[in-house]
Amino acid sequence: MNKKSKILFTAAFSTSFIREDFSFLRSRYSVKEIISSGPLTFIKFLFALPSSDVTFSWFASVYSSVLVFLAKLFGKESIIVLGGVDVANMHELDYGIWNSRWKSKIVRYGIMNADIVLAVDDSLRQDAIRLARYDGKNIHIVPTGYDSGRWEPGRTKEKIILTVAQCDSLTRVRIKGIDFLFDIASAMPKQSFVLVGMKNEITKQFAIPSNIVVIEFVPQTELLAYYQKASVYLQPSLREGLPNTVCEAMLCECYPIGTNVGGIPTAIGESGSIIDYGNVQDAVKAVMTGLAQNNNSSARERIATLFTKHKREQQLTSHIDSLINAK
Repeated sequence: MNKKSKILFTAAFSTSFIREDFSFLRSRYSVKEIISSGPLTFIKFLFALPSSDVTFSWFASVYSSVLVFLAKLFGKESIIVLGGVDVANMHELDYGIWNSRWKSKIVRYGIMNADIVLAVDDSLRQDAIRLARYDGKNIHIVPTGYDSGRWEPGRTKEKIILTVAQCDSLTRVRIKGIDFLFDIASAMPKQSFVLVGMKNEITKQFAIPSNIVVIEFVPQTELLAYYQKASVYLQPSLREGLPNTVCEAMLCECYPIGTNVGGIPTAIGESGSIIDYGNVQDAVKAVMTGLAQNNNSSARERIATLFTKHKREQQLTSHIDSLINAK
């Protein structure tokens, strides 16, 4: 450990996976955390940078890109982590920072000039190369990692198809493929679906199929019970990075089904079914395949082997130390 090395850890907001990275880095280095948005954020950067060795920012954004610029001025090293939305440019949904002409220029600078860019999946690396129009030599693949001791199967499964998706806007509904989910459920009226994460004010704008139970919010600490009960986990997204919910459900031995986008195929591999977005017939077949299985230990084994917290922590340490030791 090198507690003398100082990391400036930044993000515009907090999530469970951001907090996990922060907790690990704090156990190994001296870490200053700035979780902030708005103009005062840049002032905070200026005060924190002089006493830092490396900046570590979750998501490519105007904030993290300006921090890359400031880090260079102060002679500091910088890391940006790509999560998904930061390399999206879906014009039809006005989704992604690259739809903004001025923001995209700033983010392009940040991605191209960060000392290291860490992408959770190779699909995001390819997106960054395409959008920023450069060779991507500073991009490395470091998947998110999962605790197989925390996410573990229960004793019994029920014939439930589960989807977990935070939907607080109509755009999020489209991105997470919830309209596709409704079509699948309508085609399978005898099967039971559970959707966790859709806000009530959004739910009211749809004619929800009667075989879907919609639950507005479940704390992450209580998600385990839902994963343990469901036989099938369905991720019908239009766009994804490396989805945490798929990996968590797989550790709980759900049969995973997901669309052929982003990091979903990377997570599922041969342990479940990959479907094309909008193909209801193939989705129905995949769901029936999943419901016919008693358990899916291969799904758990895949995540527990390939996407561990320990592997991520080792890779983060390696990249950070390479920057510190090069100074």
